Amino acid sequence: MKVAIYARYSSDNQRDASIADQLRICRLHAEKQGWQVVEEYTDHAISGASLLRPGIQALISDATRGRFRYVLAEAMDRLSRDQEDIAGLFKRMAYSEVKIVTLSEGEVTHLHIGLKGTMNALFLKDLADKTRRGQRGRIELGKSGGGNAYGYDVVKKFDGNGEPVRGDRTVNEVQAQVVRRILRDYAAGKSPKRIALELNNEGIPAPGGGEWGFSTINGNTKRGNGILNNDMYVGRLVWNRQCFVKNPDTGKRQARLNPESEWVFQDVPELRIVDDELWQSVKARQKAIKKTSSDDGERENHFRDRRRPTYLLSGLIQCGCCGGGYAMISAHMVGCSTVRNKGTCDNRNNIRRDRLEERVLNALRHHLMDPALFEEFCVEFTREMNLARMEGRASIDVAEAEVTRIERDLDKLMKLILASSHDDTPARIMKQMKELEARQQELKLFLQEAEEPPPLLHPNMARHYHARVDALYTALREDSEAKRMTAADVLRSLIKKVVLTPENGELLIDVRGDLAGILAISLNSKKPAGKAGQSEVGLVAGVGFEPTTFRL
Repeated sequence: MKVAIYARYSSDNQRDASIADQLRICRLHAEKQGWQVVEEYTDHAISGASLLRPGIQALISDATRGRFRYVLAEAMDRLSRDQEDIAGLFKRMAYSEVKIVTLSEGEVTHLHIGLKGTMNALFLKDLADKTRRGQRGRIELGKSGGGNAYGYDVVKKFDGNGEPVRGDRTVNEVQAQVVRRILRDYAAGKSPKRIALELNNEGIPAPGGGEWGFSTINGNTKRGNGILNNDMYVGRLVWNRQCFVKNPDTGKRQARLNPESEWVFQDVPELRIVDDELWQSVKARQKAIKKTSSDDGERENHFRDRRRPTYLLSGLIQCGCCGGGYAMISAHMVGCSTVRNKGTCDNRNNIRRDRLEERVLNALRHHLMDPALFEEFCVEFTREMNLARMEGRASIDVAEAEVTRIERDLDKLMKLILASSHDDTPARIMKQMKELEARQQELKLFLQEAEEPPPLLHPNMARHYHARVDALYTALREDSEAKRMTAADVLRSLIKKVVLTPENGELLIDVRGDLAGILAISLNSKKPAGKAGQSEVGLVAGVGFEPTTFRL
């Protein structure tokens, strides 16, 4: 009997030996049962509150392919501590005819999923409550509740029993001088961008040892982050400003502000590094800037989230040196944003926006879809897409095998019915026969929907693409604003990004096409492909097709 072993530990405070111990005892159990271990899956220092772990995802994928019949783990909480996730994992394994066995619970059943899943979820909640209670106790003692801030060093010392004393901090005088300088420059009227540029030019390392950016200085006033908003610089510790909620779709944590009534304040005068006069000057300038820039009141959704791109290539241009974006630096010129905001990029070549747009449009019209290259791409695309679809063949094979098994069972039941008289045909046989027929219909419907023809791309699509782009190019010069805006949106859908790289005093322009948008245009769709289209073709977006580069 083939078996897979899974092992996990959840935090950096534990050790890799924990994984080795789990694997060792699971191997011994498998040996006693006479099972053959075909694979071992592990996740190191990853919480069990989410299934977004490489090890468990590989296990699920291999289970659907029928690589093993049992999954063996030390306990259920090694697989997952989330009720929804452990129930989903159990359903997937049952569908693939794979049983879950743990050393603590034995063979896992629906009863284990209900009871142990609830207990594990309650354990996580209780652990979070105890952690927050411990953090609050340390805050009320003037210690750190977790993490450290720029301007301070963590104090490492031990108590009389040799145990480490955590949470103590001391002022880092070198960094404290930088903090005072930043606040003085800001109160004197300098912008965060200019301050960051000067610090980078002088080689002063930013928090974390990287480069200064204006957001590191400016931060967020409400959340209390950034150099200009850290209350600890005036000897006041603020805790519980925000909480973290896990997104059920992505498994990632998202920060949310707590009501101000729930914030915890604690005076720590020994950590003060800025006087009240300078701090109030900074706060006064922040209020003045906020009043000037938001006279119409604050809105929940920032206008940048809803506005239409100002220019044809807005948000699509990227610097080839630093990877940063390009932005308008004057009425007609675009330049590298990193040069302006941080001063750490060497790409100081600027270009007129209208000239860049004209060159990119010419690339879309004449270079992006060369018919000879596209014919080769069609073959590669079809081959790669078929390979990708074969990954999902395992579930189809399982369904086909079950249909065959049901047909055999139905034949047996029919023979039993024919062997007996109609009046004394057992009701149980009839009920079982109806259930099997219903299941058979369900599987046949699944197989009918699952068997999709492979994608076919005709080489003539390249010529059709050129005709469509020429029509859009003409529409950009129409008098009707609605036509121009529609044409611009469709053309933007064809571009993944435009990379500008300085070379020998010139700019090398690399136009990279968005495959989903290109296929939508080539297939004469009414609108460019959205996210769904991109997800389908994103697997093979670079196969057999390279965008053209050309020089200004």
